[in-house]
Amino acid sequence: MTTLLTNSTFRLLENTLDSSALRQRVLVNNLANIETPNFKRSDVDFAKVLQKEMTSSFSIEAKRTDSRHIPFSGSGSSVDPRIVTDETSVMNNNKNNVDVDSEMTKLAENQLSYYTLISQANYDIKHLRTAIGGRG
Repeated sequence: MTTLLTNSTFRLLENTLDSSALRQRVLVNNLANIETPNFKRSDVDFAKVLQKEMTSSFSIEAKRTDSRHIPFSGSGSSVDPRIVTDETSVMNNNKNNVDVDSEMTKLAENQLSYYTLISQANYDIKHLRTAIGGRG
């Protein structure tokens, strides 16, 4: 699927899907360690990084050695999710801070987000196929 993802919208969609898949693994790991003493829950900090990238005006421009060259510019950085650990809260006597209800809610939200992103990707790919003369 990576070869089809050629424009910035598809790359952003792909990065967001990757982030959502990573978040799912992190949240499942939290639940797997719910009884582990001193375990601290983690989460994926992608939304803040994505927001920063989307509002950033930083871009690079290709050098033009001739006025007849076509101008080209693009984003100068990539958006990568970060795993962050919550070291500040404590939920029970063994110093573990995983709350099953909170984690299950986050899993459900993440799953809905992932399915929405997959639907958008399928919609965009269908339109691309139609545009190049194929069947949707």
